[in-house]
Amino acid sequence: MDSHRTILDVILKSVQAELAEAKRIRSISELERMIADAPPPKSLAKLLAGRFGLIAEIKRMSPSGGLMPTKNVEKAPKLYSESPVVFGISVLTNKTYFGMSVTDLQNIRQLTPKPILRKDFIIDEYQVYEARAFGADAILLMANILEPPRLHKLFNLANELGMEVLFECHTAEQIRQLPPQAKIIGINTRQFDMPPEVYQQAQSRPPSSTSDPTTDLAKLELGRLLPSHAIKVAESGLHWSSIPAVRKLGIYNALLVGTALLRHPEGIEVALAAYEKAIQQTSTQN
Repeated sequence: MDSHRTILDVILKSVQAELAEAKRIRSISELERMIADAPPPKSLAKLLAGRFGLIAEIKRMSPSGGLMPTKNVEKAPKLYSESPVVFGISVLTNKTYFGMSVTDLQNIRQLTPKPILRKDFIIDEYQVYEARAFGADAILLMANILEPPRLHKLFNLANELGMEVLFECHTAEQIRQLPPQAKIIGINTRQFDMPPEVYQQAQSRPPSSTSDPTTDLAKLELGRLLPSHAIKVAESGLHWSSIPAVRKLGIYNALLVGTALLRHPEGIEVALAAYEKAIQQTSTQN
């Protein structure tokens, strides 16, 4: 059975364990009290509906990228906040595989005025309450790990709490199963059906590499199936050199990027400047 284990199987096991521990420490009633005292959520959709830009990610490590340089991670909130092309900040909150928690999200909330997306493998209502309680303005819901009824239920709860949802899809079938009210939809090029060993091997690629063997950029064509009213986000494996090709598709409003920013050997400033330049150049051409 283990020989057929995918990276997603492994990550979801850690999610269950972290969720059980969080529930043990803090009740939903306590989260609701925190929500009552929290500032109102900011709209990520409103910013993404403008000109083309980024949702920039913060994580300390990843299954495909390994450890991110600490100095890049520490500088990220300020640099993302100041960048004219960053419209929202994605914060990973899985401790086991990404080195971050909701406490990190709460700390980053104090450092930026921009909308924050809680990016995690959200499978339970508790995580939705937790996201809002710790300062998230939006959450990620993954259509490849949630049955449609649960996907819709978590979406409705997020809306009730004032948060927006970025839906993540990998197939045409998943797109068809989204709620018709879905406002922000991402196509993720990440291939989660690969064994953990492939991800471990991917960590050894040079930090300057422009490609990620755990992604398939051809999946971005799925964006053509997204409803016309949706704000469309391209996710995973998108180097700044990918921007001309993505813009040429004429589909996407934004990219969600993390590893290429955080792993850059010359510093996150250099990487962010490269994205800003590529976006500026392609904006004048479109």
